[in-house]
Amino acid sequence: MRVNVARTALIVCAAAAIVATGGANAVVDTADVTGPAVQPSGTGTPAVATGGDSRSTETNTSASSTSATADSPSTATTTSSSSTPAAATASPAVGALFSGGNHFCSASVVHSPTGDLLLTAAHCISGDVSGITFKPGYHDGIAPYGTWQVTAAVVADGWKSSSDQDLDFAFLKVAQPGSASLESLTGANQLGTNQGFSHTITLTGYPDGTEQPVVCTGTTTQSDTYQQRVACPGFPDGTSGGPWVVNQDPNTGTGTVIGAIGGYQTGGATPDVSYSAYFDDDIAQLYNSAIR
Repeated sequence: MRVNVARTALIVCAAAAIVATGGANAVVDTADVTGPAVQPSGTGTPAVATGGDSRSTETNTSASSTSATADSPSTATTTSSSSTPAAATASPAVGALFSGGNHFCSASVVHSPTGDLLLTAAHCISGDVSGITFKPGYHDGIAPYGTWQVTAAVVADGWKSSSDQDLDFAFLKVAQPGSASLESLTGANQLGTNQGFSHTITLTGYPDGTEQPVVCTGTTTQSDTYQQRVACPGFPDGTSGGPWVVNQDPNTGTGTVIGAIGGYQTGGATPDVSYSAYFDDDIAQLYNSAIR
């Protein structure tokens, strides 16, 4: 459970939409919220890595079931799977989703041809999206890469019809006046699908009421047919949508994203164990819809 219904926001503005088909022990440390902004290699067709076969604090806006559808670095609370605290870096491609002046969920930049695509949890989105903004690298009231308006949401039909926990992921499109793309400023993770269930990941999210992200290195396991879990302390309400990243480059803070906090119990009933829907062909198809 990563949703605090007491802080549910009602957003009544209309927005554009897109047609969509279809445990490690850890210790707390601090880490720089920084990292050079890089443009991922490759242009045109995005690379999607493939393999063998509510932590939100408020229910927020989304596409309907018929939708046609930078300042200074600071520090982040960080958890590590090692027994000794170790410094870590929060990726500039991870940020907080805001509505009504408060952040309520987490999201991350995913590589796309236009460089304007985010990944988050579907349960973070429940209404129109015009009231949502994204602040990558957010900390201490500072948005070092600017504030980006969410212009469209893409969620799976199975989530829209029945809130299928195995489809608890969503893509958001963002825009900001100016010529530079979001991805050119922050870098982006590649989308990884069918990667299997056992990985060492970097998990990042924005807890409710904090001004810095929490970061953890942990080991994932399978919890159900299409669900994965990781034991990382300190991921309460607000961290929904936070990316699960493998092979993170220490210089750019980006890698391959294979999950996002959500799925079972909308991400987990306690802040010390997080879940994600397994990223398989369903999310690959949704991604292809989002980049059309």
